Amino acid sequence: MENSRRKFLQTASLSSLGLVAAATSLSSFTPGIAKAKGLSPALAKKDLAKKQEELEDFIYDIENGSTGYKSDGGSAKEATVEEFPVSQSIAGVSMHLQPGAFREMHWHSIAAEWAYILDGQVRTTIITPDGTTSTDDFEKGDIWYFPKGHGHMLQCLGNKPCHFLLGFDNGHFSEFGTFSITDWISHTSPTVMARNTGLPASFFASLPKKELYIGVGKIAIEPRPKNINPAIPYSSSSHKFRMAKDGIHQEFKGGSVKLVSSLEFPIQSTLTSMLMEIEPGAIRELHWHPNADEWQYVMSGKGEVSIFGSHGRVKTMPYSKGMVAFIKQGYGHYIENTGTETLKLIVLFNAPIYQELSLNDWLNSNPPQLIADHFGMTLDQAASLINHKTGIY
Repeated sequence: MENSRRKFLQTASLSSLGLVAAATSLSSFTPGIAKAKGLSPALAKKDLAKKQEELEDFIYDIENGSTGYKSDGGSAKEATVEEFPVSQSIAGVSMHLQPGAFREMHWHSIAAEWAYILDGQVRTTIITPDGTTSTDDFEKGDIWYFPKGHGHMLQCLGNKPCHFLLGFDNGHFSEFGTFSITDWISHTSPTVMARNTGLPASFFASLPKKELYIGVGKIAIEPRPKNINPAIPYSSSSHKFRMAKDGIHQEFKGGSVKLVSSLEFPIQSTLTSMLMEIEPGAIRELHWHPNADEWQYVMSGKGEVSIFGSHGRVKTMPYSKGMVAFIKQGYGHYIENTGTETLKLIVLFNAPIYQELSLNDWLNSNPPQLIADHFGMTLDQAASLINHKTGIY
């Protein structure tokens, strides 16, 4: 059943302890800039203003932006700081696997791994430092989360290909630079490997001296491995969550959202994930996130994202299916569906708890007279703001 126990888009700001605003004029910075560059204060001010007008591109086409990796077993395309420089805190990978193909056993040293199943079925295996092992099956709409350094494997189940989106809590992570089991073993002395495993050294000497990355094999059958530590009960799938089915749901006039934070999925300790749908012509209202960067992947539809970066810096960019967007922590933004079909997004935030402050809520948390004085509007106009819908409309 859908969980709708709290209206997080409308009340997330209540979890913040406060908001401190500070404004500094451009002129206070200009003496140091002028001295460093040999400019007059007036020219230094213009130089600083020019730089502050520039906002980085924040949209990237992950599906078509690079060649990535491709083999008979599947493909992988990524968006790290190498391809998408603005996304310093979150990286993403779009991976396809053919039936029976597997992303070999591996681990990530600098990032936790999150995933959302876009299509098909996937089986994962994982081992944790306390000796717990887990084999879990995932289908469309499910998510997993593997903490940094935990060894795991991914395999396509069934008779049709699968497609899933991977998210990592470090933009400098690269899927093509992870620690893979074939890479390690094939580059270790056969004699040492024979002593370590009990298998003959001749077997290891014959291995290809390269990483497998994606291989093709048979689906593993029962029995599933027991925990390395027999004192630990059999795994209860702590790495798996049915996001599409059990995410915290909230419906709006112009769309809907489903949220999964660490409150619902405790192991997801560095990220919060969200499914968002925006109907044609609707907008996700102006807002910002005080505690996290935001990373988006477009599943379908098309729209525009507009970002406000202070000092008059505003930039609007279009995006569509297969593209990603990145919004820095604290930057004001909104999303508009500019197409004729529902704009469907997967969204990641690099924080375990969801927080939001909306422009409408902020306006309505101040006396109407104060708002009227800010913008030169009438008192009736200021008072009428409270009647406007929030969220997605």
